[in-house]
Amino acid sequence: QVQLVESGGGLVQPGGSLRLSCSTSRSIFNFNAMGWYRQAPGKQREWVATITSGDSTNYADSVKGRFTISRDNAKNTVWLQMNSLKPEDTAVYYCWGGSGLSSYWGQGTQVTVSS
Repeated sequence: QVQLVESGGGLVQPGGSLRLSCSTSRSIFNFNAMGWYRQAPGKQREWVATITSGDSTNYADSVKGRFTISRDNAKNTVWLQMNSLKPEDTAVYYCWGGSGLSSYWGQGTQVTVSS
């Protein structure tokens, strides 16, 4: 059973920063790619960022230039550094891992951007 566990969410003021982490129960090398999605109240889940096993990264236009995804292979952890946060970034953030035809999800961590 593969487990992904997110942490690092919370309440932050507009313009602030948070760093989310996603720890995996098995070696990160088993995943072809890992990433982050988010779901705001009343909206569909949307893709935020992806990092491949070759360290290629991609970002949604809405977060490009503000968010950075990275990975620590030794710690089996993926990070999402979020800067210049906006109220519209408020959502539950989910970690995702892809391995072949299988997808794995964490339970999510709440990020609230509000003054």
